[in-house]
Amino acid sequence: MRRASRSALMWPEEASAVQESGRRLTELRSVGPFTAHFIAEWLRAAPEPPVPPPLRHGFITYAQARVVLEAHPEWREAARADHQMHTDETDGSSTIEEMAAAAAEIGRERIAITDHSKTLRITNGMDEARLVAQGEHIAAIKAGGSEIAVLRGIEMDLTPEGAGDMDPERLAELDLVLGAFHSKLRLRDDQSDRYVRGLENPDIQVLAHPRGRIYNFRVGLSCDWQRVARRAAETGTALEIDSYPDRQDLDIERLRIIAAEGAWVSIGTDAHTPSELVFLDIGIAAAILAGVPRDHILNVLSAPELAERVGLIRATKKGHSNEGSTIWQGVSASASTRRRGSRADPASSDVRTEVDSVPTRPAPGAASLRTSGSKPRTPRRKG
Repeated sequence: MRRASRSALMWPEEASAVQESGRRLTELRSVGPFTAHFIAEWLRAAPEPPVPPPLRHGFITYAQARVVLEAHPEWREAARADHQMHTDETDGSSTIEEMAAAAAEIGRERIAITDHSKTLRITNGMDEARLVAQGEHIAAIKAGGSEIAVLRGIEMDLTPEGAGDMDPERLAELDLVLGAFHSKLRLRDDQSDRYVRGLENPDIQVLAHPRGRIYNFRVGLSCDWQRVARRAAETGTALEIDSYPDRQDLDIERLRIIAAEGAWVSIGTDAHTPSELVFLDIGIAAAILAGVPRDHILNVLSAPELAERVGLIRATKKGHSNEGSTIWQGVSASASTRRRGSRADPASSDVRTEVDSVPTRPAPGAASLRTSGSKPRTPRRKG
């Protein structure tokens, strides 16, 4: 039952729709005859749903995300980039070429390859030499005429003090650098200072899966999110929506604070297999529901615009530009405007709804994960 509960986050349609269409509930991932019997009983006489504990609070399902995007197709058209994924160079299962081909097949225009850095040994993290070699590999893929843009990136491990573990000169050669905390993720005291130090790291442009939460396993870190979001806006560092189903980090509640303070957002699937690339929809739906304006999402930028944005963040953090300290004044002004109730993106004005009000009926003909090719793996608990 617990396995089915977690897998339900990945179902592309709700159990009620499967039953109403006359199909077997056992088509759903991790649902056998025993679990199917209980689901059928619940659908027949729906019990009052309990308030989820913190370990399971604030998650939406892939099916819910699909419904949100069906109501806002312009968002799916605008956000065609995936800014976090892993390959067989570290803890992924597929090559760069396989991830790029799968992403192109589902309409992506750009992906960032963000394998882990050397300190995270459990993932076979890369050192500088392997990072350079991977860059040469990506250059060869580009020269061979890749269907989509493939960016050089990394998910660099950050210490609780906000320091990275890679040579800054090598990082400066990359298109996008994610920083992420992977240790001391069960601390219960306020971690605001830790977040601020991470955001101020001069080598990163995105703080990845900031809370470090995992569904039914780890609740993640806590902090003064308004303070953290404000510092993110000041430094230009984007906060990530890790849209892997059992992460969803940041969640909708905190994304509303991020949007109000004018900080930028980056969305990545954290995919380790090609089949997981579809989960970008969860991150996009979360941005819609939280009212994040599209003009503050890195994934919406064109490749040249993203390169310019990354350059501005680097210049601002390292103090190489006299204008660096004022680059974000416009962001601060827009944040003040949003705190007074207006939005930079009119398309967001009617979607600031509670998660519980999201309709869960799927589109007609939605395919089951179990019958649509390779399955997403069982949610991981690394990092």
